Amino acid sequence: MSETIAAILEAHRAGTQSPAETVARTFARIAAHADPAVFISLRPEAEAIADARALTDKTLPLYGVPVAIKDNIDVAGLATTAACPAFAYQPAADAAAVARLKRAGAVIIGKTNLDQFATGLVGVRSPYGVPRNPFDPHLSPGGSSSGSAVAVAAGLVPLALGTDTAGSGRVPAGLNNIVGLKPTLGLISNAGVVPACRSLDCVTLFALTTDDAFAALAAIAEAVGSPGALPGALRIAVPAKPGRIFFGDRRAESAFEASLKIISALGANIVEIDFAPFLEAAKLLYDGPWVAERWAAVGSFIASHPDAVHPVTRAIIETGAKPSAADAFRAFYRMEELRAAARTCFADIDVLMVPTVPAAYTVAEVEADPVQLNSNLGTYTNFVNLLDLAGLAVPAAIADDGTPFGVTFLAPAGQDALLASVGRTFHAGTGLPLGALRKPLPPLAPLPPALMPDEVAVAVVGAHLSGMPLNGELRALNARFLETAKTAPDYRLFALPDSSPPKPGLLGVARGTGRAIEVELWALRYAAFGRFVGDIPAPLAIGTLTLADGRKVKGFLVEADATKGARDISQLGGWRAFVKKEMDGTRR
Repeated sequence: MSETIAAILEAHRAGTQSPAETVARTFARIAAHADPAVFISLRPEAEAIADARALTDKTLPLYGVPVAIKDNIDVAGLATTAACPAFAYQPAADAAAVARLKRAGAVIIGKTNLDQFATGLVGVRSPYGVPRNPFDPHLSPGGSSSGSAVAVAAGLVPLALGTDTAGSGRVPAGLNNIVGLKPTLGLISNAGVVPACRSLDCVTLFALTTDDAFAALAAIAEAVGSPGALPGALRIAVPAKPGRIFFGDRRAESAFEASLKIISALGANIVEIDFAPFLEAAKLLYDGPWVAERWAAVGSFIASHPDAVHPVTRAIIETGAKPSAADAFRAFYRMEELRAAARTCFADIDVLMVPTVPAAYTVAEVEADPVQLNSNLGTYTNFVNLLDLAGLAVPAAIADDGTPFGVTFLAPAGQDALLASVGRTFHAGTGLPLGALRKPLPPLAPLPPALMPDEVAVAVVGAHLSGMPLNGELRALNARFLETAKTAPDYRLFALPDSSPPKPGLLGVARGTGRAIEVELWALRYAAFGRFVGDIPAPLAIGTLTLADGRKVKGFLVEADATKGARDISQLGGWRAFVKKEMDGTRR
């Protein structure tokens, strides 16, 4: 049977499985799973099947795909509880994200359990029970989006919405061997979402694969771009080994070490960084005044209904009444300094990779020490929204005792497609099964490079290649890697003398009389493209290049006079090969 969104869509469009059959199978699986703590409420099965039968446009991006919704997100016709029965209300309309899912052809199944008021990373703070982690019923499912993550991992639905303020869209993904996509803040509307920290809240997506999660993101968000090939010489930053925190969990430590080997085998360059600024930012989320936003959101309800709120949740949120305005401003100033430090860090790297969780705990352990262990789980997640980063949590390893662990890839806002490019390739390299289904991860579908409406593709051939000295100029302009390609055999490549840093010049020649030269394609927004072109020194310029497949793109060319007396290196096929040859010669 079809499990992933991609496979379900293929079956629906081919007519081998109808949307109504898929929805009926979903309800049968929920009944067979027999865990009443996963869903807080379900739609009537007949109603959901009727919605599926009413779908006629097979081109819809989520045609007939069953979806579960975290119960702090409004769905018309179902109560929104935020896992607090006394707080429950009947929404008059769907949340913006849910409305977009429906327009994309998705069929809503029900509302999933969560840590009350989305306050917690443990998945145990709900009067509706604790969703069973499908890998081990004694293991915490993670939170706050516990029900959504379990529903996907157990194969009940292929897609679920969660939310993320401190890590709730990533921690449960890591503990359930699934993908958790936390997009750039604001990319998905929060209209119709019960606020936790309104300035940091983010709607997230859980799926079995990165491609599924990103396809769903593209269906409900604006202009997200498209994943492409993994960039060459990708620079992956990781916390320096002396500063890595695992709270004594050797399983998690071993899983992260295995992850480093996987990403290195894919050709990435690992860069260890000082992680202290990120950890300091993480501590400010709960130890600073941002918890006051939680009090602003539901404090009046808690004050008037104290006995209706989980005692741990109440104790945490009540601390939000204490910070002063002066405390808030001091924290805001410090956070701006930490954001500047993060920007400096990302100027020299492409992606930051961290453990999704530093340790895994049982339900009993969490209940015995609810605050400290929850804090531990947020070590590598609490800073992300404060620093305005996009995040993608993907499976990494399953320990010998069956406990899943994952890693999270992070990048500055707007780099969601780059994260998907990295995450999908990494996940494929793990060899792990889909969720808890014991079924193999499907082969990666080839993805053509794509441009957003306000972007232009630029072919770089020398010092601006990934890992080369001037690549940072592209990244400073938020350029997005598309693919490695070759030109038509109509060019010659020259090593230009007296250039610093060393640069080549690409010269167009008569058709068929040159060589195919390796280039990288990068996407730049129009305004950034203008700034980039304006800074290019003579004798280089931007012209129009023809690629081997016939495409025309903008790219680096050189004035013909500058190649007189220059060394022709065309036979090597590209600048990277030339640099390697020169370095090998120097070593000898």
